[in-house]
Amino acid sequence: MGGELGNLKTDIRGVITTKLSPFEQRAFKGLISHGVPNSIKRTASNLPYIVPPMIVGYLVYDWAVHAHHESLRKNPADFANDK
Repeated sequence: MGGELGNLKTDIRGVITTKLSPFEQRAFKGLISHGVPNSIKRTASNLPYIVPPMIVGYLVYDWAVHAHHESLRKNPADFANDK
């Protein structure tokens, strides 16, 4: 390991390196046949952890909105004697 930064020695004894041309690589190999089914499987396996908190959160939100609207209403009994 000698040389300057950016020009390091590349032939080190006992180390075998191989290179593959970027033109020979297949970046999207198996995307449809393996990637999509794997994504569906991983998403489905996480649904039991995601859906129940979302349902509870929606129910709490719905209750809070309903309680807020009820608190804004005027009580007709308070104005029964006004004429």
